[in-house]
Amino acid sequence: MQSLDEIYQKYAKSVYKYLMSKTHNEDISEELTQETFYQAVKSIDRFDGSCHITTWLCAIAKNQYMAYIRKHPITEELDAVTNTTVRNAATSVNTSPESVSSAESEILAKQNRVELMKKLHLCPEPTREILYLRIFGNMSFSEIGEVMGKTENWARVTYYRGKEKLRKELSDYEE
Repeated sequence: MQSLDEIYQKYAKSVYKYLMSKTHNEDISEELTQETFYQAVKSIDRFDGSCHITTWLCAIAKNQYMAYIRKHPITEELDAVTNTTVRNAATSVNTSPESVSSAESEILAKQNRVELMKKLHLCPEPTREILYLRIFGNMSFSEIGEVMGKTENWARVTYYRGKEKLRKELSDYEE
């Protein structure tokens, strides 16, 4: 078995990315990553090796995130989403990121971002989680497959199908 320091060095980034896909907040993700590894150290004797260590750590991270949500209910409005998300939404409706500053483009971007988030939220599991991990967590398909306990190819196919479904639903919305 690897030392706990080696485990932290090797897997902290994956756990952090997973939590970023959930929280969309660097400070909270960092705090929850630390708490995840603290809990992992406390319960390392219960890790039986039946799954990959990343899967085990992400399960702990998910539990830490859920505990955080229970203690700190989400009251943040969608408008507080980062500027990057605004630019991505604007780009998805064929508006260049440089023109996001105009009032019309900002309104269009916000409307499309809200609609995108609504559609994304309605996606069934595990598609929704894969889309979140890829879009907001910037995780590779290999990392997503590892977190979900599936293959990289499964993650690619599921992401592609979910993305195409969202694209179709959003184009139907725009018409």
